[in-house]
Amino acid sequence: MIELKPEVVDKGFVLRSVRHFIDGLELDFARLAVEFHQSNQWEAEGYNSAADWMRFNCHMNSYAVWNALAVGEQEGKLSQSIAAMKAGEIGFAHLATLGRMADELGNGFDEIKLLPLAKKHSPGKFHQKVLHYKHAVDAAGYNRDQERLAEERRLRMSTAQDGCLLLYGVLDPVGGAAVRTALEPLAQPSGAHDDRNREQRYADALVELASAGKPANLQVTATIETLKGLAGAAAAEMEFSLPISSTSVRRMACDCSVTRVLLSQDSLPVGRSKRVISGALGRALKARDGSCKWPRCERSASMCDGHHLVHWIEGGPTDLENLVLLWGLLPKGSYEASGVGFAV
Repeated sequence: MIELKPEVVDKGFVLRSVRHFIDGLELDFARLAVEFHQSNQWEAEGYNSAADWMRFNCHMNSYAVWNALAVGEQEGKLSQSIAAMKAGEIGFAHLATLGRMADELGNGFDEIKLLPLAKKHSPGKFHQKVLHYKHAVDAAGYNRDQERLAEERRLRMSTAQDGCLLLYGVLDPVGGAAVRTALEPLAQPSGAHDDRNREQRYADALVELASAGKPANLQVTATIETLKGLAGAAAAEMEFSLPISSTSVRRMACDCSVTRVLLSQDSLPVGRSKRVISGALGRALKARDGSCKWPRCERSASMCDGHHLVHWIEGGPTDLENLVLLWGLLPKGSYEASGVGFAV
């Protein structure tokens, strides 16, 4: 009896073949897109441009539409590149970069110089190489582009209904590189236990960068009932935020100085304002604990802060026996000592 084994399919070969086929269709689409643009059918149907018509009717984003139009319009300058794409040496993504550059540089475009770079590099890396070429050919134009990007920088902040801060902005390449350079080291996973995704790590890194590793100077107004989390207590108030919960206040109180303000005759006129760990005590704590004491956290002592085991709001003293070294961006909440571990 002969046993027939299922044929092994080279999935990589299939992927390359399908992608090559799609690249060919992309080129066909680019040619048709230019013909459509010249036909003015889009205007008769009430659209502002052929690009707008394609965005809505072909379900494309603007970047893909402009790539198609650039390749179609500059096809006469891309004959060797198109042949290379048909031979499988480059992809349509390379061709799109070449088309856009031919459109921008006009007579300064030289396909013979750029095609070898396209064959050698991935589309992303090739884009960078083309920018170097653009600067070499038209430094003044490149400088104007950079200045325009700098002028278009912006950052918008707004508050959502739930109190979260919404950020939206655009930075020029230099400003963006400065921000990325500052955030990247702070956004690295803290160890094997770190289950934050990349976006969460960036968010934590931005907060850490903004506070320079120290608690921010925030003024929170709350009653003693709110601090204790008593039933029926009102929420706390803070500038630039909607009312915040008692749990959030207690979390913040762990990392700041608190002063009771006289608001009524039966309130105490003063309270304990000193919660901050002194320099000598802080050095002793770092020497004793050595690093963050949260299980499996690998943050060094220099990246950590002292926290009270018995919460300071609950009367816990600021002495070495009641302190533990923890990284400031660990999950927050009430915490207590439990042998070598902590429930935070």
